[in-house]
Amino acid sequence: QVQLVESGGGLVQPGGSLRLSCAASGFTLSTYAMSWYRQAPGMERELVASISSTGGSTNYADPVKGRFTISRDNTKNTVYLQMNSLKPEDTAVYYCYAAKRGYVSYWGQGTQVTVSS
Repeated sequence: QVQLVESGGGLVQPGGSLRLSCAASGFTLSTYAMSWYRQAPGMERELVASISSTGGSTNYADPVKGRFTISRDNTKNTVYLQMNSLKPEDTAVYYCYAAKRGYVSYWGQGTQVTVSS
């Protein structure tokens, strides 16, 4: 059974940090490009960051550049999103996404991140 399970979300004050994890099972994570998306209430889901299957290439949305870092450990079937200098506008549900050309893509169930004082 294919699963992507996010964890690490929570409530944090502005300027704080969180590290999200996305644990994969049921498929070979190392052959998939991975991304983190987020969706705030009333807004469309948006791409936050992505990483190639080997980890050699990363991309970030402009609002998070310099603050967020995506990484992966293929030996642990896990992808991470380190979020620093968090702002209230980062509040959203964060989703993990696995994609591979020619294959079915997968979404996690999401983890809530709330940035508030």
